[in-house]
Amino acid sequence: MYKMSLSNIEEVATSYQTLAKQMDALLTGETNRYANFSNASALLNQFFDRINWVGFYLMENDELVLGPFQGLPACVRIPIGKGVCGTSVKRRESIVVSDVEAFPGHIVCDAASRSEIVIPLIKNDSVIGVLDIDSPHVDRFSESDRIGLEHVVGVLLKHI
Repeated sequence: MYKMSLSNIEEVATSYQTLAKQMDALLTGETNRYANFSNASALLNQFFDRINWVGFYLMENDELVLGPFQGLPACVRIPIGKGVCGTSVKRRESIVVSDVEAFPGHIVCDAASRSEIVIPLIKNDSVIGVLDIDSPHVDRFSESDRIGLEHVVGVLLKHI
């Protein structure tokens, strides 16, 4: 994984603050959760470089079901505890995977994906889904990305 200088870390933090403000402005006034998840996935797709999939899996009947996304067609249902997304729900924590081939039980939806970050969507102490972002590059996501995305997801959840 590459090392970030203090100036790069500050630049990344500033970028995520800007993204959070854009997310808030985009979703303010809309109450339909699917419209908000759809616009959120489109905004995130425009924000990131070097990714091949970004979207949401939403809880339904004790499993994750594909929600709004940007990218190639994806797996539709993911059991809790399976793959990166299901593991994130089970643990109730974000997961950064530098190389998906090294993650036990990784579910392959797009063979081109090499790294992944998953942020659980927790509202009123319940996991309602996950934000999932994949990249065709190993080590695409950093701890700074995790922190920034957790903040952005917090803003999103105010509108869900």
